[in-house]
Amino acid sequence: MSCLSFAESGAESQPDVRTPKPFPIIKASHSETTSVCSGSLDGVEYSLRKEKGVMKMSVPRTLAFCYLSLLWQRETITLSDLLRFVEEEHIPYIHAFQHFPEEMKLYGRDKGIFAIESWPNYEVIFKKIIEVATFLDLPRFPDITENCYLHPNILCMKYLMEVNLPDEMHNVTCLVVKSTGIGEVDFLRFDPIAKKAKTVKYDVQAVAVIVVALKLLFLLDDNLEWSLSNIAKKYNEKNKEDKPWFDFRKWYQVMKKAIDEKKQKWEEARAKFLWKGEKPLYYSAIDRPVVYKRREMVVSLQKQFSTLVDSAPNVEKKKPSSFQFNWTEEDSERPCFHGHSLQGVLQQKGQSLTTKNSLYWLSTQKFCKSHCKHVTTYEESNFSLSYQFILNLFSFLLRIKTSFLHEEVSLIEKRLFKAKYNKTNKKSSRSRKTRKY
Repeated sequence: MSCLSFAESGAESQPDVRTPKPFPIIKASHSETTSVCSGSLDGVEYSLRKEKGVMKMSVPRTLAFCYLSLLWQRETITLSDLLRFVEEEHIPYIHAFQHFPEEMKLYGRDKGIFAIESWPNYEVIFKKIIEVATFLDLPRFPDITENCYLHPNILCMKYLMEVNLPDEMHNVTCLVVKSTGIGEVDFLRFDPIAKKAKTVKYDVQAVAVIVVALKLLFLLDDNLEWSLSNIAKKYNEKNKEDKPWFDFRKWYQVMKKAIDEKKQKWEEARAKFLWKGEKPLYYSAIDRPVVYKRREMVVSLQKQFSTLVDSAPNVEKKKPSSFQFNWTEEDSERPCFHGHSLQGVLQQKGQSLTTKNSLYWLSTQKFCKSHCKHVTTYEESNFSLSYQFILNLFSFLLRIKTSFLHEEVSLIEKRLFKAKYNKTNKKSSRSRKTRKY
């Protein structure tokens, strides 16, 4: 088992000369390596590396490294998909050590490296991606062009299908992408060693664009969307042979039921998850018999408890998929809205279509200062129920915090409504000057 150590470089280097960062090597004493609870040699060295500014390779950083390779190859997988595959146990993570060869005996201090007690978090892994890429001095990554899966136009199409929204909405999301400039190659490029390196959360950014598009069409103020739904319902009742208009209320009811069922299954799966592996890690060779005996007792009790609580047979694990929902026209219980029209919320103006809704409210009126850890704050009580539902829906799909998505929505709006934000900033600066005098 090899151990890679990450060291933060404090000294400034010449821009054209790259000096490889040293890998600190610590030789363990003979007594430490032969101790019954020392573990492998790498495990000893790993535990002894306590210098300030040294970051050690870990299971989460290994996952971050895997994502970097996928990003370099521009594979059709997002970071949220990768973390979900871990959660669904398609990728070894919590009990990764159980897949090691028999000759790799892990115990003692190795436990501190491989004993994972929590699921990977999007924000944490994203930061580690940047850490690993920066440490390795990786060059500029291949460009994300319009034909790439990670381009916002393609990801928006994917997530529109995922949440059962009309295909016509893709035209609106493409306009938002074009107006904000987030689809440009320069914006999407990942260059770890650039002076002003940008990092794009491709999946979070795409769903944020869809949220903005929904606000442009339906406002999401707990009023207009329901009024437009009434109009669509009346039209559909009178024109059953025509292409149906999109009914936001009906879509909300279908999606709420679907997401509630999915959440319940997810919570049940988490509750039943066995954090102790089949091959338990033990700290000392002396403790091995005790640990294995305890493991046998736990397994026996779990089997008995499962028989009493749930008599249903174990469902065969599904193959990994980028889609969590599948919508078909044939399913009468779960209507498919992909082919529905947005004619009820759009109007003809000259040779182009515009939204009937001319209003828009900004998710964030004022952004946090640069020294703050977050861009903006999110409190549910300050927002409409419709907006909360949309954020909760997409946050669950990506397994991220609602506040994290709200922040990305605010950044998209800041680019889309530059003039409005500049006007607000000028007013606030004038008021500050007036207070000074």
